[in-house]
Amino acid sequence: MTTTQLDKANIFRALHQGPGAFVIANAWDAGSARILAGLGYSALATSSGASAGVYGRRDGGIARDQALAHARAIVAATELPVSADLESGFGDEPKEVAETYRQAAAAGLVGATLEDATPGRSKDKPLFDIGEATERVAAAVEATRELGFPFMLTARAEGFLRGNTNLDDAIKRLQAYEKAGADVLMAPGLPDLASVKVVCAAISKPFNFMVGIPGRSFSIAELEAARVRRISLATSLYRAAMGGLVAAAREVKDKGTFGYVDASLPSAELAGFMQA
Repeated sequence: MTTTQLDKANIFRALHQGPGAFVIANAWDAGSARILAGLGYSALATSSGASAGVYGRRDGGIARDQALAHARAIVAATELPVSADLESGFGDEPKEVAETYRQAAAAGLVGATLEDATPGRSKDKPLFDIGEATERVAAAVEATRELGFPFMLTARAEGFLRGNTNLDDAIKRLQAYEKAGADVLMAPGLPDLASVKVVCAAISKPFNFMVGIPGRSFSIAELEAARVRRISLATSLYRAAMGGLVAAAREVKDKGTFGYVDASLPSAELAGFMQA
């Protein structure tokens, strides 16, 4: 039986209301989505960095149509709920942001993120002012509330990734986004567990912790104890896979040997995750 978008949305919302944290695994194409589903993950997400990498571009280097087409392929690959990393909503104006999230729902997604970083990663103004950022969240919320199913909007305070490491500012932003109606809150790049605990104590909506930064990626048990409800993996799985590719290709080119073959996932096991 095919799982409808409403079914997926309800499953996804319920995951955020469970007794502990859950891991949302970030896929980078249909094949990786099939593997992650086959390994038993309960929900998937895209990663802007991994999505851009599939197109041979750096993070932030693809357009809205490309991001949504990529997300649509991942949605079609499994029956799992999928949330998308849609960066800053692909627009400066709130009405443009709202249109992005309407299109996200039309692509089959049941959730998506919205950053308060300015598009293009401007050095002069890396973040929207809190008032502007909150208006953008409110516009996305209004658009998703009209969909007829519970679309989970995640609002991200990007300061720790954009040179603003003021924890009080991050909390103030998350509180404003929560008040504007965001369903999940996120502040990537928090430096330590103490900061994670302070943030989680300051909000009432589920908090998503982003794994993937060396030295600032903590265990599931530690994050659960800090009251984190969702754990995303960002580009870390993609980077791990590409690391294997680079190491294998370098071995062939530099050494003329094929030792990586013996360490690779057997073809039969890989095929078992894929559709006939």
